[in-house]
Amino acid sequence: MPITELPNSRTEPDGSAVVRVLSYNIRSMRDDEDALARVIRACAPDLVFVQEAPRFFRWRKHAARLAAKSELVTLSGGATAAGPLLMCSLRATVERTEDVLLPLTPGLHRRGFATAVVRIGGARLGLLGCHLSLQARERYDQAGMLLDRLAALDTPHAIAAGDINEQPGGRSFQRLADGLQDCWAVRPWGGEHTWNPADPHKRIDAVFATKGIEVLGCGVPRPRDVPGLDGADLRAATDHLPVLAALRVPAN
Repeated sequence: MPITELPNSRTEPDGSAVVRVLSYNIRSMRDDEDALARVIRACAPDLVFVQEAPRFFRWRKHAARLAAKSELVTLSGGATAAGPLLMCSLRATVERTEDVLLPLTPGLHRRGFATAVVRIGGARLGLLGCHLSLQARERYDQAGMLLDRLAALDTPHAIAAGDINEQPGGRSFQRLADGLQDCWAVRPWGGEHTWNPADPHKRIDAVFATKGIEVLGCGVPRPRDVPGLDGADLRAATDHLPVLAALRVPAN
């Protein structure tokens, strides 16, 4: 049955947590920063997986400013993870964080993972934000590293999200989908394609979840589906469209 409304965040009586997760490539905040913050606020996320966060001069200040404008706080990542950044609402209690730099291929951009373990309600979950390589072989290797790192977080449940730089059916995307739930494929909501805002025709950004998490809906948020979301802001904020998911994470 088609989903018309994405569930709001809540904690169930049994301690399980319904969380809203946003993945967003923000192109180093080089576009309309206020539009970007308005998009994030309208999506009302508990957890935000950012790609291409500021990485150079005063990058922490820029990340903190975006978090404040979005009514969130920074969690981990940024320049120390080569671009991926995690933000969260005050609903999340942070257990630990770690930024991971991946092996550098000469001549290619350095990549990394932003990771954390948090508790929301009675649920404990691992988080991993990524932005995989443009080069196919390196991207495939990084997909394997992602699965290994997610397992190493040693949590009952986990979420990975980011810019995969590949469409479903590609070797790297399929490697992730074989080990995790591709949330759009499980329960689509909203739009499908994430690149680019002017002419959406590719799904290269995704939210993945481990098997025990229930996917309540996932897709590109559209103004008709999200109160307060403006189409002009989506086009002005960056060169990608965001992916928003609602997930029910069981209590431990």
